[in-house]
Amino acid sequence: MSSGGPQAVHLAYELQDTKIKVNSANPGFTKTDMNDNTGTQPVEVGAIAATRLALLGDDGRNGKSFSKDGPAPW
Repeated sequence: MSSGGPQAVHLAYELQDTKIKVNSANPGFTKTDMNDNTGTQPVEVGAIAATRLALLGDDGRNGKSFSKDGPAPW
């Protein structure tokens, strides 16, 4: 899903009665080979949102967007 937004919300709704969670992680402008390491933060910081989502429990949020600072607006 390229933008995360509407597609993630729709898929989260469709899967709401399952154990599957659908969320969006925004890593921010992270130093990687893809941007010739011009990002403003290291990979370890960029991975925070994705790591938190990977560790969500069964009662975790669904259909939301997250950055390293927590829930983020679409």
